[in-house]
Amino acid sequence: MRVIFMGTPEFSVPALDALVAAGHEIAAVYTQPPRPAGRGKKARPSAVHARAETLGLELRHPRSLKEAAEQEAFAALGADVAVVVAYGLILPPAILEAPARGCLNIHASLLPRWRGAAPIHRAIMAGDAETGVCIMRMEEGLDTGPVLLREATAIGAEETTGQLHDRLSRMGARLIVEALARLDDLAATPQPDEGVTYAAKIDKAEARVDWARPAREVDALIRGLSPFPGAWISHDGQRIKLLASRRAEGRSAPGEVLDRPGLVVACGEDAVALLRLQREGRGAQDAEEFLRGRPMPPGTRLGRGET
Repeated sequence: MRVIFMGTPEFSVPALDALVAAGHEIAAVYTQPPRPAGRGKKARPSAVHARAETLGLELRHPRSLKEAAEQEAFAALGADVAVVVAYGLILPPAILEAPARGCLNIHASLLPRWRGAAPIHRAIMAGDAETGVCIMRMEEGLDTGPVLLREATAIGAEETTGQLHDRLSRMGARLIVEALARLDDLAATPQPDEGVTYAAKIDKAEARVDWARPAREVDALIRGLSPFPGAWISHDGQRIKLLASRRAEGRSAPGEVLDRPGLVVACGEDAVALLRLQREGRGAQDAEEFLRGRPMPPGTRLGRGET
């Protein structure tokens, strides 16, 4: 098929690669404009931008698709279908209607659960046992369109958002190729009205760890916010990110380091073993290496994150 690809972050790149490998003609790649990043605040192209350049594909990065000229340029590509994955701009009706066979979205949840911006983070933070990928035919509502394909996958007991992100990215790439190959035969199934949840963008205020919460919630928060923005605490006036964890046994005052192997901290119910941490200005370390630099013996109280 003649495909317009629309995506921006690293999550989108495997889908672009898969479409090219499957022999589809990429009419153009749309992505977000370069954004200031890093200490020098130099404009940095998106992951999709960089990959499209490497592949020698036509690249477009408008700041908006609302202007008539942009919509005419999009329609003039004469695409059979547009594939959209984490693009980051709202598609006006004129864009949705331009491809002959519509716009298909790769969404990283089992719709209608976790519509919106942060479905991978929210699934782990909520303690969901499974998630997945849906290939959806887009319409004007927020992730409300009918689903053509879906595939579920269990969320591992110690899996982080970063790890699940990579798995779902590869799954979405495989499913979109399958969807295009079977497009004539796939039934578009409307989403049910029951079970709708919204995956709001992550607010940095959510990232502070409250040890008074049950271990299942603390563990889900740590894994759900890893690697970005990273759940955190303060200790000795320094902010420490918590990047990996698992639930553990033990009881004491919330935030107290227990007499257990590794770094196990009591919560309001049960405890959490911290597996990977990062001090300000330092790289991430496994718990054993982290403790070598600054021991935290049993009885140490870790703060809630007041700084």
